[in-house]
Amino acid sequence: MHRDARISGPILSATFLSARSLAERGVTRHGVQQLLNAGRLTRLRRDRYVDSTMCPELQQAGRHGGRLDCVSLLSLLGVFVRATTGLHVQFDVGASRLPARPRNVTPHWRVSRQPRTSMSAPLIEALAQAVRCQMPRDAVATLDSAWHLGLITEIDIAEVFALLPRRYRRLRQLVDRRSESGPETLMRLLLRGLGRDVEIQVDISGVGRVDFVVDGWLIIECDSKAYHEGWDAQRRDRRRDIAAAARGYTTIRPLAEDILFNYGEILEQVRAILNAGPTFRLHNSSRISTRAF
Repeated sequence: MHRDARISGPILSATFLSARSLAERGVTRHGVQQLLNAGRLTRLRRDRYVDSTMCPELQQAGRHGGRLDCVSLLSLLGVFVRATTGLHVQFDVGASRLPARPRNVTPHWRVSRQPRTSMSAPLIEALAQAVRCQMPRDAVATLDSAWHLGLITEIDIAEVFALLPRRYRRLRQLVDRRSESGPETLMRLLLRGLGRDVEIQVDISGVGRVDFVVDGWLIIECDSKAYHEGWDAQRRDRRRDIAAAARGYTTIRPLAEDILFNYGEILEQVRAILNAGPTFRLHNSSRISTRAF
């Protein structure tokens, strides 16, 4: 279960109500109109009603006659996905009388096991669709994130790949729940591509836990604004770096935004540092963009 089921539960279990189902709950036609007028009930389209407090993304997908899907659903659940625009919506094959879709809606047509009234696609299906919709390394980061958050299990990972064409199966061996963020996954894949000895989430006495130790001497911490903003965080990080240096480690802190959006540049910078070996010191720093630290 997600680390905060109060968030994931209502999203994944959301449904719309028909006039008939409302009547079965004792809500008359007049009562429906009263709820609509009071803003407590929202009519999405013909014979589809939802609680007005339902999140806007689900309501928007419902207005189009589909279910929230793929990266749009995963982003809402807090899973890492590459920044996307528009809305990804799953439609049942054979669905008819659907309203015209704007250009910002990406349709995913497939037969789903979800009940007709569901407002979101099944999580396993959404993950499989997101693998198709993203670059391979971003897809691995998405799966890592969902697993790390506790939304899925290793058995669920197998189900995701069972829904995908055979060509995607090579990605399965790359999925690792220990990565705590998308940038960490991308850095792990970068280091793997360089053929280096990589330890993940390492506890170092007197320093604490670090994201990566590479070749036994280089610590790499993937810094993001969320966890490293403010003087208190900077003070903590500087003390950790000094403690690590006293133990023979060199620490670098590539920014999460650069890992995401300047991947090729970060790759070359990390390669240069590793090729220089453990004797790399500040006099070489002119070769490295200060944006990476």
